[in-house]
Amino acid sequence: MIARLLGKDRGVLITLAVILLIAILVPALHLLTPPASPIHIPAYAMALIGKYLCYAMLALSLDLIWGYCGILSLGHGAFFALGGYAMGMYLMRQIGSRGVYGNAELPDFMVFLNWTELPWYWHGFDGFAFTALMVLLVPGLLAFLFGFFAFRSRVSGVHLSIITQALTFALMLAFFRNDMGFGGNNGLTDFKDILGFSLQSSGTRAALFAATCLALGASLMLSLAIIRSRLGAVMTAIRDAENRTRFLGYRVESFKLFAFTVSACIAGLAGALYVPQVGIINPGEFAPANSIEAVIWAAVGGRGTLFGPILGAVLVNFAKSWFTSVLPELWLFALGGLFLAVTLFLPRGLAGLFDRKAAGGKQPVPAAQPEAAE
Repeated sequence: MIARLLGKDRGVLITLAVILLIAILVPALHLLTPPASPIHIPAYAMALIGKYLCYAMLALSLDLIWGYCGILSLGHGAFFALGGYAMGMYLMRQIGSRGVYGNAELPDFMVFLNWTELPWYWHGFDGFAFTALMVLLVPGLLAFLFGFFAFRSRVSGVHLSIITQALTFALMLAFFRNDMGFGGNNGLTDFKDILGFSLQSSGTRAALFAATCLALGASLMLSLAIIRSRLGAVMTAIRDAENRTRFLGYRVESFKLFAFTVSACIAGLAGALYVPQVGIINPGEFAPANSIEAVIWAAVGGRGTLFGPILGAVLVNFAKSWFTSVLPELWLFALGGLFLAVTLFLPRGLAGLFDRKAAGGKQPVPAAQPEAAE
């Protein structure tokens, strides 16, 4: 079945092969080569690439709903951040009495704010299995509840995009409050262990990187299985002609809700893998600008292709790292110019170049555009 799925999409096959190669090669070059070697990959570079791959997973989750179901979310960073906070809570509980204040039960920021007991919603996060469940359940449940009311009310198009942006902005404001119990403006940081292994050790960092690659590959395969199924065919029909699909008797709201929930779970998993590699999670991850950047990654790479948004996320963030170190004041102009250039000259994104080459240089038939918002 896997071979049949991959055989229909060379772009996804190549992307999956590259991900698996990176999962082996990068940790090996970090662990098995001496620091003085020209092929040695230092810890900071491996963590940076791992961060890019987490962003790629976020872009993939957005492509699943935007590229194949016509749902443009401008607040998908909220699900990414919620997954990150769930993992951050687990990592904070693992610090125990090694914190600044030596309190085995309360994180340092709670002791500083004179909290006397652990909030009820922090209980259970001392266990990894419970945390892994919450990483998927919290973003998925929020997406399900939000999507249930939004899609049931037939909110779509630009109206839905604005509401999703309002959702992530509201969460950002809430998490900035100290009385929420999530560290306020400073967020959660100073992590030490995961599953009993030090986060500062080379082996742990390499394992986290490999786990990120495997999670990205699994998410890619899951997304491919969905869009190649009958369910995916209906999702594509909803994207191209929602009203016609509804008139054929399909419950459009149910298909949208399914895609939106699965997408949120993938984004939450990306956030959970992001936090131990960067070492911090704060309310800034909820910023609407982060969600808009994810849309740009998907557009630059090529929405509706699965592998395109992964490529776009990695390349755009690599360019961001380079620009912000060389010409930091010009980065936003460069990002805006890149988005305009892709929109004008590569409407199918970078993935369109791959499709054109695969077609022998002929112009591929453009994908149908979603119906205008009513």
